[in-house]
Amino acid sequence: MSDARSRYALVADIGGTNARFALIDCAEEAVNLIETRSLPGDHFDNLQQAIEHYLDETGAAPRRAALAVASPVQGDEIRLTNRAWSFRRSELQRRLSLDELHVLNDFGAVAWAVPALAKQDRIHLHGPELAHLRGPISVIGPGTGLGVGLLVGTDQGSWQVLETEGGHMSFAPIGDEEQAIARWIGAHFDRVSIERVLNGEGLSHIAAALEAAHGTEPLRDPANIVAAALDGSDAVARRTLERYCAVLGSVAGDLALAHGARSLVIAGGIVPRFVPFLRQSAFHQRFLAKGRLADYLDAVTIEVIGHPQPGLFGAAAALRQFRPADAG
Repeated sequence: MSDARSRYALVADIGGTNARFALIDCAEEAVNLIETRSLPGDHFDNLQQAIEHYLDETGAAPRRAALAVASPVQGDEIRLTNRAWSFRRSELQRRLSLDELHVLNDFGAVAWAVPALAKQDRIHLHGPELAHLRGPISVIGPGTGLGVGLLVGTDQGSWQVLETEGGHMSFAPIGDEEQAIARWIGAHFDRVSIERVLNGEGLSHIAAALEAAHGTEPLRDPANIVAAALDGSDAVARRTLERYCAVLGSVAGDLALAHGARSLVIAGGIVPRFVPFLRQSAFHQRFLAKGRLADYLDAVTIEVIGHPQPGLFGAAAALRQFRPADAG
C-alpha cells in the first residue's frame, strides 16, 4: 500500500476465539473497513504476534490503532477474560511503533458502532421502528462471552459510550427448568453468571442440564444445537434454544430497566443465526414480564445488528472520535 504509514490506521476486535483486524483510510470521512481478516487466536502465543502477522500480510505500517478487547480495560496492563493473553498497552504501543494506541472494551466498541450503522445493518425485532435509535441504548452481545455496553446521548453527534462488565451479573432463574440449569452450572463452575447461560457454551450448558437425567456426555456443540433446533430434528435442541431465547429476554429486560434504555441492540455472533426463531420465541414475553414496568418496556425498540463485523466497525468509529492528544 502506498503511503500506508500516514494514511491508514489499524482497528482490531480481539475476542476469546478469533482476532479480527482491518485498516481504515484516515483520509476518508466514512468508515470503510479495508483488508479485513479473522485469525484464530489459538494460532498465536500473544496479541503482538497476531498483529504483526496481520501487518506482514497486508504490508501496512499504521501509526494509529484502536483495539477492542474482550476484557476490562482500566490501567496499563490488560488481561483478556476468555483467552490467556495479556499485554501492557504502553509496551505494545512502543513495539508496534504507534503514535496512538486506544484500547476499548469489545462491547464498548460495538456500542460505538450502533449510531454509525446504516439502517440496513439493523434488523428490527420489536417495539417502535425508528430511522434513528433513541438513547439511552443498551447493547448486549452473546458470543464467546457475554458483552454488555451502554450508549447515552443523541444522534446529533453527542453520543458517549459506557463500557460495562454486565455479562458477569448473577443469573436469576425463573421456574423449575431454569432452576435445574442453575444447579447444573453451579455444580460445574464457581459461580452462576448470566454469561454461563447466554454465551456460546451456554447453549451446551442448557442442553446438558435438560439431559442430566440421562447422563449425556460430552457437552454438545453449540452450533449443532442451533442447527438441530432450527431444522426440527431434535426435540432437546429445540427446548434448549427456546429456553435460551427466554432467558435472553429476561436479561435484556433487566438491562433495559437498569440503564433506563429507550432502545436495546443485540449483537454478537450467536443471535443473528436465528433471528426468525427469536422473534417467535418467548423472548419478548419475558422481556416485558417486569410487572408494573411492562408498558415502559413495550415502548423500547429492540434490534439485532446485522453488520458482519460490528466490533471492527465500532473500533473504527471510536477512533474517529479520539484526538491525537487522547493517545494511550
